[in-house]
Amino acid sequence: MDERTALALVGEHVDGAGDDCAVVDGLVVTTDMLHEETDVPAGTTRYTAGWRAVGASLSDVAAMGAEATAAVAVYAAPEFREAELSAFLEGCTDVCAAVGAEYVGGDLDGHGEFTVATTAVGRADDPVRRAGAAEGEAVCVTGALGRTGAALRLFEAGDDERANELFRFEPRVAAGRAVAPRATAMMDVSDGLARSLHQLAEASGCGFAVDGDDVPVDAAVDAVADGPADRRELSVHVGEDFELVFTVPEAELPAVRAASPVAVSRVGTVTADGVRMDGDPLADRGFTH
Repeated sequence: MDERTALALVGEHVDGAGDDCAVVDGLVVTTDMLHEETDVPAGTTRYTAGWRAVGASLSDVAAMGAEATAAVAVYAAPEFREAELSAFLEGCTDVCAAVGAEYVGGDLDGHGEFTVATTAVGRADDPVRRAGAAEGEAVCVTGALGRTGAALRLFEAGDDERANELFRFEPRVAAGRAVAPRATAMMDVSDGLARSLHQLAEASGCGFAVDGDDVPVDAAVDAVADGPADRRELSVHVGEDFELVFTVPEAELPAVRAASPVAVSRVGTVTADGVRMDGDPLADRGFTH
């Protein structure tokens, strides 16, 4: 059973599953787990690991258009080392501070490999869900894509300092709150733009027509990409960039851009069905645990 099939099974057993966060009386709650083997490349500092792990959960809060309140984390490792644990906690605390949330603790456990489980909570009176996109609306993304893809290349090349910098993203909580009053559907780009568009299309019962030239690509990608095809691979399919992808009525786009504290790029249009880029089917391929 692959991850997508497993998620579908969860949906059969859990009412309301399928969004970035669960919503309970205005409280949004999300949890994530990261493992050294699949999520933490060699060269990643414990500070970056703490920042990135908690940031991933805060990104889910952002995707609901919610205010981030607090986060906790489980830190598991073969042994506890003071310098590593301290650095991890500093990363957790700093990423929370960056979005106006508070890191309030967690749990410790022994484990065969470094593993982190995080939970973040927030509040939203009217959370934005993945369902709600309508044909003719604009589909947009915040910031730029490909940071993680570029970082992975730099880790492989031994440039750990620069790679760690790229791995530490700012969760788009402020942007999520800014666009939420006008967005009709939204999620974070955790598994790559291509896969996220397929997930958004499935939830909303629609399609997307995307212009590849309009996809914003982080400058770090150009320094490591081996040609145009590789550039697109890093920015569209690798994932783990944690920007937001959302839909908004055409007339609301200027107001959304004015309200957002980060750049908002229109990358395409909501269609009746199918997910296409430059007229061709866009493969449902991205980050998979």
